Amino acid sequence: MKAVHVTALTGPDDVEIAEVDRPVPGEGQVLIEVAYAGVTFPELLQTRGLYQTKHELPFVLGSEASGIVVEAGPGSRFAVGDRVAAITGVGTFAECLVADETQVMPLPDEVSLASGAGMPMNVLTADFALRLRANAQPGQSLLVHGAAGGLGSASVQLGAAMGLTVIAVVSTEAKAEVVRELGARHVVFAEGFKDAVKEILPGGVDYVFDPVGGDRFTDSTRVLAPFGRLLVLGFTAGEIPSIRVNRLLLKNISVDGVAWGAATHGDPNFIARQWAAVREHVAAGRLDPRIHATYPLAKAAAAIKELDERTVMGKVLLEVAGE
Repeated sequence: MKAVHVTALTGPDDVEIAEVDRPVPGEGQVLIEVAYAGVTFPELLQTRGLYQTKHELPFVLGSEASGIVVEAGPGSRFAVGDRVAAITGVGTFAECLVADETQVMPLPDEVSLASGAGMPMNVLTADFALRLRANAQPGQSLLVHGAAGGLGSASVQLGAAMGLTVIAVVSTEAKAEVVRELGARHVVFAEGFKDAVKEILPGGVDYVFDPVGGDRFTDSTRVLAPFGRLLVLGFTAGEIPSIRVNRLLLKNISVDGVAWGAATHGDPNFIARQWAAVREHVAAGRLDPRIHATYPLAKAAAAIKELDERTVMGKVLLEVAGE
């Protein structure tokens, strides 16, 4: 079968389309014919060897996908023909993938396979951040950095679905239009966001959702309300910031790490519980990724490079078998 192979850690330009053996599912696993694969920021980092999770070369790239179950073992909770999404962390940029059943989620009939491929990484991470780490409640406020990207846009949608007042931080007017459509109550621009947020909510925001990091980190602490929480999800800006902890003391605020992958380790039912918690929003269309672009599998390098250029508004997909 065809798959996207990483043979050297030299960036997305050097990924290869290769013929590899079709994987064989073992006990507790299913074989999925891939319809679409979602392209995430970790894939970009993995092509350069910069992601915290390392895979031995060569490996098949890709963290998430949607498709049809074509093989399931005896006693499986899935059956041949089931429409599913999966988040495996590796191996999804291929015509078929093997996934542990604990990594597989049934797709509601109302959800397309394309939308299903764009959900696992971003929706589950946003849910982990807002519901499980922050315990956010209706009526509270949420500031989202990188709001037009894949993870940011999922958090905007989920925050709105949870009844939060969402303020989206973007860099262009085109991105502002997108996040308004996704449910942001207010939109501010990255340049000067601190003052803009204080005009909207003089008392500050309850939560800051930050997958960006970099030089905006300190101002994120300044826009927090007393007892507010800054949720750290990554560093797409490239710089890992630091903070003077007296800022936390003086305002009774906290900085919380949000590492979804680490939280799932050792808990085989973690993903299933999360999916059950968001399924109503998914089925109702309140969580529905905006598809920025769809590429064929052979153009995987171009798809990954879009994330490097910081122009993505929503989700980039690879189409494999399609709908």
